[in-house]
Amino acid sequence: MADGLEPFTYSELGATRGVVPEGYHGLRLRRRIGRGRALFEQAGAQILAYRVQKGTGIFRSADTPTAEPGTAVTVRLGVGPFGITAPCRVVYVLDEPDRRGFAYGTLPGHPASGEELFAVEYDSADDMVYGLIVAFSRPATWYTRLGGPVMRLTQRFVAGRYLATLPTSD
Repeated sequence: MADGLEPFTYSELGATRGVVPEGYHGLRLRRRIGRGRALFEQAGAQILAYRVQKGTGIFRSADTPTAEPGTAVTVRLGVGPFGITAPCRVVYVLDEPDRRGFAYGTLPGHPASGEELFAVEYDSADDMVYGLIVAFSRPATWYTRLGGPVMRLTQRFVAGRYLATLPTSD
């Protein structure tokens, strides 16, 4: 690429903001983590500092201490000797009054093709705070194609673990 960055492995950049693109498996998991603006601020800061990846043990490295558009992020997927390093890059950051988080997309060498959003939302109507994971993906390698339904179940399980790393209240 002209800017020296690896190209994303999918063309629907930013689609975790809306509808899952055609041809992808979609995932949306939203869970209440507690209440209060302070919890929202704390959880938002932790998400931007890669806490959900670090808390699940998949985080390997990032170019910046907090998520910024263009930041290269490396995670390790799998178990023991069956793990692989998976490169991603931050597509966008949410820094809205009632939403914080970021999405990263897959780069060449990642076993899937797609995007994942890690966010927290604050509902001012009832003071509730929600963790949110939105993803769309499809296999990018022979072994992820072979894994089919097991890979989708694994993705849902890991999304639940991501949300479990967030601070809670109540």
